[in-house]
Amino acid sequence: MRGEPAIPKKFSLKPFGGEAKGLDLQVGGTITRHMDMLSIRCALKGDISELAIPPHEGFPARKDRLWEETCLEIFLAIKNSERYWELNLSPAGHWNVYRFESYREGMREEPAIASLPFGVRKRPAALEFNVGLDLGKFLPAGAAMDVAVAAVIRTAKGETGHWALVHTGPRPDFHRRDGFKLYFAAELW
Repeated sequence: MRGEPAIPKKFSLKPFGGEAKGLDLQVGGTITRHMDMLSIRCALKGDISELAIPPHEGFPARKDRLWEETCLEIFLAIKNSERYWELNLSPAGHWNVYRFESYREGMREEPAIASLPFGVRKRPAALEFNVGLDLGKFLPAGAAMDVAVAAVIRTAKGETGHWALVHTGPRPDFHRRDGFKLYFAAELW
């Protein structure tokens, strides 16, 4: 409700199968919804010298195929709807938001999002992401929604790890709705 403080939901990501063997890494953070603002903080903590992290570039831009390198992915879905959105955030500062009509179908860039400013901070033992998203630009006001947070993490050795809240299939697949485990009730204000 309006004026009440939003309570952050904590999350932690797990690697798929044995993909992170020998990797000293923890991935987690918080997600908070207050009215139509969604705030996500996520940190990769541990020996990040073992990771392939794209260097920050001077002018962030909307780019495709960010999942081919280390990146954070956030999935948003209106409760009881097949439609969902995928946000990709690169440590280089690049981003994209895609809209899907149903499971992996009808993928297109979300035109309602012209820019997605977010913060990335690299420290000796952490890579931190911080993003605020105005849901009112593309979701019905106050809609109930399911959310998933995931990460593609490349190592300096060239290995790729898929980290998610849960892994529900025989192979990594962040698009599966049974992996959208964070629920936010409709907000009326």
